[in-house]
Amino acid sequence: MKAIGFKTSLPINESESFIEFETPVPQAKGRDILVKIKAISVNPVDFKIRQNSAKDTVLENPKVIGWDAVGTVEEIGDGITFFKPGDEVYYAGDLTRSGSNAEYQLVDERIVGLKPKTLSIAEAAAMPLTALTAWESLYDRIRISEQKDKGKSILIIGGAGGVGSIAIQLAKKVSGLKVITTASRPETKEWCKAMGADVVVDHKNLVEEVHAAGFNEVDFILDFVDLNSYWDAIVELIKPQGHIVSITGSATPIALNKLKNKSVTFSWELMYTRSMFQTDDIEEQHQILNQVAELLDKGEIKTTLKQTLKGFTVENLKEAHRLLESGKTIGKVVIEY
Repeated sequence: MKAIGFKTSLPINESESFIEFETPVPQAKGRDILVKIKAISVNPVDFKIRQNSAKDTVLENPKVIGWDAVGTVEEIGDGITFFKPGDEVYYAGDLTRSGSNAEYQLVDERIVGLKPKTLSIAEAAAMPLTALTAWESLYDRIRISEQKDKGKSILIIGGAGGVGSIAIQLAKKVSGLKVITTASRPETKEWCKAMGADVVVDHKNLVEEVHAAGFNEVDFILDFVDLNSYWDAIVELIKPQGHIVSITGSATPIALNKLKNKSVTFSWELMYTRSMFQTDDIEEQHQILNQVAELLDKGEIKTTLKQTLKGFTVENLKEAHRLLESGKTIGKVVIEY
């Protein structure tokens, strides 16, 4: 089968930043399914791993990345309970295994969902990783419920990106929260409004902008951009006994002591935790993806697809990485095979 990978970490404009090669089609065993891939999407994690996982070294075999895919089940292992050959599926994969930038991929069925029936291949490929991240942030970390939290306020830092775009929809349309999000360009502000945001503020003067919008403090904050840069603003804006979730990590220690007087809860969110550590509740991702598919099929939320590149080629994969690295993308970029 054809796959696209890299042997060393290079800038995306270098000729060998991605290389095409042939490799055997893997065989499904146990809880694995073999998927014939029809479309993939690219996320910031893709370019970060490409930039950092093979620095100052040359790998013997190319590393294949990619963590969003839609395809058809080609073969199943002997322990499969959820799928059969021919099923159309979507998933975000596992950091510890070979990725989706290939014609076929093995993936554990417990982190796979049935593709939304009403969406095109490209529209569905835009959703898995970001939907899982947003869902886990809201419902596994904060544990928001419509019954107790409807009408409460949430600030989403980075509303126009892939995760922010679906988080706005889940928070507003599914959970009934009052959604404030950040965006600074006319086109990103318009996108956030289209996703359902009640208020869009400029991240450059975050505290002042949120106050000017009529919110002295907010119940929940989701950081999808840069925790270090916004930490002091987050500390000031979070309500006593509020909850903060970040997906961005931190290059330097975070001063959690600043949250003590307010008794604020802080959580990290990494969508890959369940698959990396084979947690007891790994199957939750199968359930989440199926629930997201149902919401999409009912029209309660919509795809965050913004741009589609046609053809599984080195050139298109490079272009997708260039777009993500620019920091200017809105919604999701998909490559259709």
